[in-house]
This record gives sequence, C-alpha cells and structure tokens, in this order.
Amino acid sequence: MSFRHLLAARADSVQACLDTVLSATTPSVIRDGMAHALSGGKRLRAFLVLESAALHDVDAAHAIWPAAAIEALHAFSLVHDDLPCMDDDALRRGLPTVHVKWDEATAVLVGDALQTLAFDLLARDDTHPDPAVRIDLIASLARGTGAEGMVLGQAQDIAAETSAAPLTLDQITALQANKTGALIQWSAEAGARLARADLAPMTSYATALGLAFQIADDILDVEGDAAKAGKRLRKDGDAGKATFVSLLGLDGAKQRAAALVDEACDALAPFGPRAETLREAARFVISREM
Repeated sequence: MSFRHLLAARADSVQACLDTVLSATTPSVIRDGMAHALSGGKRLRAFLVLESAALHDVDAAHAIWPAAAIEALHAFSLVHDDLPCMDDDALRRGLPTVHVKWDEATAVLVGDALQTLAFDLLARDDTHPDPAVRIDLIASLARGTGAEGMVLGQAQDIAAETSAAPLTLDQITALQANKTGALIQWSAEAGARLARADLAPMTSYATALGLAFQIADDILDVEGDAAKAGKRLRKDGDAGKATFVSLLGLDGAKQRAAALVDEACDALAPFGPRAETLREAARFVISREM
C-alpha cells in the first residue's frame, strides 16, 4: 500500500471512530457543528498517533482513541482560529467555516465542545487500562494545548500582526513551535506514552517534523493552489507578516524544510526499518500540495 493510501485508510478509521462517538451525542446544532468541523482533512496528527503506537507495539484498539482525541482538539483550534476576531476565514477544508455556516456564538460553543471531547476520549478506559497512562496523556495534551503551547503560539501570532517590527527567524521558530509544533509533538509521542517507553527519539523526530510542517505551510501559502488547499492562501504576504519564506527566501525555506526532514528521519534510527512509515510521513510533509 502506498503512503497516501495508508494515510487515507488511517483517516477513515479515525473518522469512523469520531462518527460513532458523535452518534451517541444528543442531537443539536452543536453536534451538527462538531460533525462539520471534523469532516475532511488529512488527519496527519492522528496518523502520527497510530503509527507511533504501532512502532511501540501498542494495540490499535487503544491507539484509535488518542488518535480521535487529537483530531477533535485540532478541529477545535481551527474553528476558533477561523473566527472573525482571529484569522477571519470563510473557508476550511473546502467547506464554509463553522461561524459562516451557522454564526459566531455557535462556532465558539462548537470549539469548546470539541476541546472537551478530546479529553473525554483520553479519559476512557478504552484508551488504556491503566489510569496513570490516561492521566499522562491528558496532562501532556493540556500542556501542549494551553498557555505553554498552542494557545500561547496563537497569542504570539496575533501580537506579531500589530508589532512595529517583523519577527526575527528565532522568534518565528519559537512561535511556531508553540502554535503548530506542540500538537504534532504530542501526536508523535503518544505511542511512547501508551507504551511507557522513552520519549526522547519521538520528541526529536516531532520537533524537526513540526518545524518542517510549518515551513511547508509557508511555502504552500506562496506557491499553493487555493482550490486544492481548501482555504484562503497568500494572506500572510498580503498582511505583510514575516514568514519563513519572507526571511529565508523561497529556495532557502525549501532547503531548510528538507534538512529538517532529514533530521526527523535520523531521529528514528533506534527503530531501524520498522519506522519507515514515519519517515515517509516526514517526507510527505514537504511534498504535499494541500
């Protein structure tokens, strides 16, 4: 099976899990909005959870729950990020954003519900029979999401929009490590957490992968096709924001992303050929068109 087919198969399994969970939720506009926000996407974060779990010999029946949880958490971040008070986007994954399809108040509540769903999924016995492992997953995701992770990165991004001086390369790197990298790191580490194994190789892999992912996003914002991306492009350039492309140049950004992928692949050396799928995931990050 090719990598793209494997990625799609993993996405389908996660979607089936999320659909089952939502079907047990009380019918409401909130449930409809959650289903809308959870539809589509490559599910790369969930893929990292499932593959890191397989690498650590964790049963897929356990791993599917943190995989679904990270997608719920990621969807929450997108719903709120798209709001008029944030990035003000009307399109996400080729569909109207939640606040456009419904209204802003509904979008806020849908995002809230998706965030709490993520922790609900991690707290279930199905995730792991040991409560200590579940608590570790919950606590680490909370840290990666909140004021020391994704939320901090979003705040830094908003502040940069009104800053008198563009961010430096070091500042953008730190910002993106919070805004984008924190959830990618949690996803890649999840298998090791489930197995109570050493996190260090997966942390090194994820740190390089997360930065490569964001640089690739900046490149796609310049070179990408909005129809394929399913969202508005070139908004950072139009807003005059500093990006990896504006600071490194297009060729320089591509070279940096490629070097980071090499770093990510090298970090998996302790696992030998068993980690080849995760190496393919790293290469996919900078070769994707959407």
